[in-house]
Amino acid sequence: MASLVSGLIRHRRIKTTLAKARLARSFAEKMVTLAKEGTLHARRQAIGALRGKRVVAQLFDEVAPAFKDRKGGYTRIVKIGARNGDGAEMAYLEWIHYVPPAPRRTDGKGESRSEKSQEAEKAESQREAAASA
Repeated sequence: MASLVSGLIRHRRIKTTLAKARLARSFAEKMVTLAKEGTLHARRQAIGALRGKRVVAQLFDEVAPAFKDRKGGYTRIVKIGARNGDGAEMAYLEWIHYVPPAPRRTDGKGESRSEKSQEAEKAESQREAAASA
């Protein structure tokens, strides 16, 4: 569980089986509650449980302050379907304030569509400026 929760703290979202996500959820919530205390004793307890000073520092400095006004329910589990190999239910375990990045769509040449539309808008504005001058 320490490894799963460390991954959650580092990456903000982890993909795992539903059973492991449910177990890791309670452990992660306990670690956030410890981090919200902010005492040296709480930090040492978190280091003992998570086995990593960098992860604990990130937990205390970044994750816990985001939940300072919240009394619980820091994580959510999003089911994503069955795994192909063995049919195990898969899920994302993530912080509730996590917003997944929008998927990048490419046209096959490596440029994203948004980059192409920005270039097209720039070229159109240059043509308009040249036509009005």
